[in-house]
Amino acid sequence: MAGPIFVDTNILVYALDAAAGEKQVRAREWMTLAWRTGRGRVSIQVLQELYVTLTRKLRPGLTPPEARGEVRALLPWQPISVDSSVLESAWNLQDRFALSWWDALIVGAAQAMRCRYLLTEDLQDGQDLDGLLVVNPFRHTPDSLPT
Repeated sequence: MAGPIFVDTNILVYALDAAAGEKQVRAREWMTLAWRTGRGRVSIQVLQELYVTLTRKLRPGLTPPEARGEVRALLPWQPISVDSSVLESAWNLQDRFALSWWDALIVGAAQAMRCRYLLTEDLQDGQDLDGLLVVNPFRHTPDSLPT
């Protein structure tokens, strides 16, 4: 079943991090699929995390204007904000699946956007979170997803 693909922060960072080696190559393959098919999705939380990581944690990091450019480039993916519905959903997900708070917000946002897949290495590969399938992009190739 094809569907939108929610991309977690770590995958976006790997795609931009030249020091990430093979992870950069694989992250870029996934990003190409997301752009080519128009299936990529993110949340405002992901964009916030991306900006902070690119400007403060990545070595060498990006300048604020460069990082802003990377964040702005993802705006066509229709980022969702955390509203009361996403918040309530995240609390439910946190309790049901024993997720960290930040991961529960990611999953809640992905579900609110009706995503079918969540690209991340932070959760259990293959886990089905009420119809949202966790895909570790370093264990699977982009052609393994239905188009």
